[in-house]
Amino acid sequence: MTEPTDTAARGRRLHTTLGALGAQDVGLVLPHEHLLVDFRPAGSPGFARADPAVFASVVDPLLAGAAAAGVTALVECTPPGLGRRVDLVLDASRRTGLPVVVATGVYREPWVPDWVYGASDDELEAWMHRELTEGVEGSGVLAGFIKISAAEDGIRPVEERVVRAAARAAARTGALVGSHTTDGRVVLGQIDLAVAEGLAPDRFLSIHTQTITDPGLRQAIVDRGAWIEFDDVGQGGRDGDARTLELVLDSLAAGQTGRVLLSHDAGWFDPALPGGGTPRPFTDLTGSFLPALRAAGVGAGVLDELCVRNPFRAFAR
Repeated sequence: MTEPTDTAARGRRLHTTLGALGAQDVGLVLPHEHLLVDFRPAGSPGFARADPAVFASVVDPLLAGAAAAGVTALVECTPPGLGRRVDLVLDASRRTGLPVVVATGVYREPWVPDWVYGASDDELEAWMHRELTEGVEGSGVLAGFIKISAAEDGIRPVEERVVRAAARAAARTGALVGSHTTDGRVVLGQIDLAVAEGLAPDRFLSIHTQTITDPGLRQAIVDRGAWIEFDDVGQGGRDGDARTLELVLDSLAAGQTGRVLLSHDAGWFDPALPGGGTPRPFTDLTGSFLPALRAAGVGAGVLDELCVRNPFRAFAR
């Protein structure tokens, strides 16, 4: 375990399936992974359903493999509307001993749950606040952060309502708002909306920043005070990782080290596929990507910041 040297981590707790953890309790954290995702319409037969034994047979080895590779906590980024199953995640976490952070929040259209359209802004905020402070779906597990999204061509009306409600709930609790939004200009618009509702910019995370190809836009997000996340490690094989490696090195050279997160966006047990499909493991970061960063001259202190201190500072509250 590595004790962060910055004072920002003191007194903060990372809320996980295995309880609230302090900085001294965790080391390397994977800030963007999925244990179960279902992109089918919510009314589809079998939506978000998985045989617990089959789920365990697939997911438990992935979590155990991550732990064996040095991962001490993992952030599960599936929100309601995409098949969130905190009960299955909790059981897997308990069996393997790996703490998992779960999400509240609302994804973008067309995966916005029907009830969201009829809820008032205050009701949306109150629901997120309850999941952050009282627990998710009777599980006793507190949501660790708020997951939102927006369309690539702009923020739609319901997505704007979600941003505003999420910002208010996060401002009340100190939680992070993480946004799956692949256009940098749209991300900046979300940050503006969130800050107008009282959210501190360092409580906002731009997910999938590798899709924002304009370095000026990436710099603008960091300049606002938000986090950026390169979370496709292992997805594109050697060539894909070479591109991501280049982006990360560019960010480090630009002085963005204190705002960068790294992950895989892996896992993905899919109830729509036989046996859950073939989820990817959570080991490419430690197995090949960090060694590539070391080979490129990135020192141990910087790697520690990227994978230990930064994710804790981002997600703990």
